[in-house]
Amino acid sequence: MEVRYVPDHSVLSVVTGSRAYGLETAESDVDRRGVFVAPTRLFWRLAKPPTHVEGPLPEQFSWEVERFCGLALEANPTVLECLWSPVEHASPAGEELISIRRAFLSARAHQTFTRYADAQFRRLNPERPRWKQAMHMIRLLLSGLHLVAHGEPLVRMDEHRDRLLAVRRGEVPWAEVDAWRTELTARFDGESVLPAEPDRRRVEDYLVRTREAAL
Repeated sequence: MEVRYVPDHSVLSVVTGSRAYGLETAESDVDRRGVFVAPTRLFWRLAKPPTHVEGPLPEQFSWEVERFCGLALEANPTVLECLWSPVEHASPAGEELISIRRAFLSARAHQTFTRYADAQFRRLNPERPRWKQAMHMIRLLLSGLHLVAHGEPLVRMDEHRDRLLAVRRGEVPWAEVDAWRTELTARFDGESVLPAEPDRRRVEDYLVRTREAAL
């Protein structure tokens, strides 16, 4: 079964979601994301190892290292945030992955974070908003803006916690939430510390070393 790749070949496991953001409630689950390295010899077969695995724990999802690196190079917000989230477990390969996390960064994060937030916004019904989804839409924009301005996503939302939780409880009028979203989105057009392109060479060197170690 594919689930055997986690934890047998896990190199990194982090806590994500509300408990990582500091936005948890008593009912919040523990969301986990991770990276595993499939044995290199398995790639020599016609049937390749999986690119991702769900489980074995509830709310756990892991990527094979090559898939993870590819998504991170594309500035996938979910994947990038994993590299700054609280670590539960890291092997030497996982520690090295975290050590090169800035190599994945590029200005394309301007588009990916705003595009992901816009997709969430379009799924919301102003007449009957799903307030938890609205909160996470705003949180994503705050995280992306911090990345653009400081070179790392904002995971802990302590500064914004009270207002975000008020959104989650439905205590903030929809018009105010929409105005907040509009204001945050517009700020992505400001100055950025992110490089134009990621350091693909550094990432590829890491991937080659990791594959060789898994022979």
